[in-house]
Amino acid sequence: MIELIPYLTFNGNCEEAMNFYRDCLEGEILSTQYFDKAPMDISEDLKKKIMHMALKIGKSTLMASDSMPEHQTNVGNNISLSIGIDELAKAENYFQKLSEGGKITMPLQDTFWGARFGMLKDKFDINWMINCELKK
Repeated sequence: MIELIPYLTFNGNCEEAMNFYRDCLEGEILSTQYFDKAPMDISEDLKKKIMHMALKIGKSTLMASDSMPEHQTNVGNNISLSIGIDELAKAENYFQKLSEGGKITMPLQDTFWGARFGMLKDKFDINWMINCELKK
């Protein structure tokens, strides 16, 4: 099964924005993960920022995070389409096809959260994320 999810990136105010959208659209925060839980060296300021947040709005889910300081976002590059999928072969196929003529920004690889994950910008300058939960 495949699910397409919009993913927003913010320059440090993700939590504020997602709470605003929750309040405006009668949503429900499904999860909030801060950078302090990531297995990497990060600044004290970044530890308080959002690594990943999910907001349920009706039947839809909106996901978001704060950007890393070296990857500041601008309007236009702060929205990605995220594919959630549970079949590894399809995830790899989609990643390969979407990246043709584009640019891989993070290779499809195993992650600390138990998924195969990668990011790319397609030949039309659209940002994509692919997340495939690995079977345990």
